Amino acid sequence: MCALLGRLGFQERTRGSHYVFRRTGVEELINLQRDGDKAKVYQVRQVRAVLVRNGLTTIEGDAE
Repeated sequence: MCALLGRLGFQERTRGSHYVFRRTGVEELINLQRDGDKAKVYQVRQVRAVLVRNGLTTIEGDAE
């Protein structure tokens, strides 16, 4: 999830066990906390909602 957000232009800041992502033009901050080696289920839903709401569902150059 962190790699995806990075590829979409989000900047990462780490505070303890939390990863906070922000991007110019997106009002919401995305705050992730690991559950083992995966994101928590509710966080996946929140990230998806932010991406869809802001039209960030595709990565330029990856479409075939």
